[in-house]
Amino acid sequence: MKKLLASLTGFTALTAAASAADLPRRAPPPIFTPVPVFTWTGAYFGINAGYVFDGETRFDRTVGNLSNNNAALVTGLRPFATRVKNDGFTGGGQIGYNYQFGAGSGIVVGVEADAAYTDLDRLQTLSNTTNLSAGVTPSAAQFTRVNQYRGGLDFLGTVRGRIGYAFDRFLVYGTGGFAYGGVNNQVVFYGPNTTTPFFVGRQNNIETGYAYGGGIEYAVPTDSFFSRLNFFNSSAVTVKVEYLHFELGSRTIAIPGVNGGPGAYVARVRNEGDLVRAGINYKFGTF
Repeated sequence: MKKLLASLTGFTALTAAASAADLPRRAPPPIFTPVPVFTWTGAYFGINAGYVFDGETRFDRTVGNLSNNNAALVTGLRPFATRVKNDGFTGGGQIGYNYQFGAGSGIVVGVEADAAYTDLDRLQTLSNTTNLSAGVTPSAAQFTRVNQYRGGLDFLGTVRGRIGYAFDRFLVYGTGGFAYGGVNNQVVFYGPNTTTPFFVGRQNNIETGYAYGGGIEYAVPTDSFFSRLNFFNSSAVTVKVEYLHFELGSRTIAIPGVNGGPGAYVARVRNEGDLVRAGINYKFGTF
């Protein structure tokens, strides 16, 4: 009996051990890894390209320093004012820094500096005819003067503040600040034979003013096409579309006589315009 009980006890123990070996092991709980929340805080740089429209060079308040010159203005042989319309391509780069208050969604403030090439250059020729003489008296003969205006902008740069609101990866912002540009303007008044310049004035220098506008920017997901262009291994790639209006102040330029042209003129000149452009930025800093 004792041997039988001992055998049963051993068999039961072996059976329990074998059953326990067949049971699945208890897995450890999974480790929770929080998904990082995107923030716009950080420095960035990028490139942009777009189109300048409603570009305009204004030649205003033209005045002569001799009575005959002023009479030519009064009779319409020389324009008191004219506008040269311009449009064309623009492309360049930008660098800046953003700071976001809070994570996810929140207010974003920043500063951005950019510089861009512009191909604004247009020549406008006006042929003015009148039956009035220099003494503003009617005449049977017609008087004609050819007047030529060139309006140009070689480059445009800005240093602007930005403020907006982030909806996670979307940022809507307004912007405004300092603007500067390389203007290239010219006035040529031809003489009675319509081929010889009698008065020539030029403006070829850097002018300053202001710019303002707004835009939308989006931080693309890491598996998007634009992220494949992340050659700089930045923390994020963003794309944007923005509008800017710029004005470069005004300046009085001299239009002195040449080739025997008597006296001189002066005119007030200013450049302004609007642009729309798209850009891509590489952001560095906190994710």
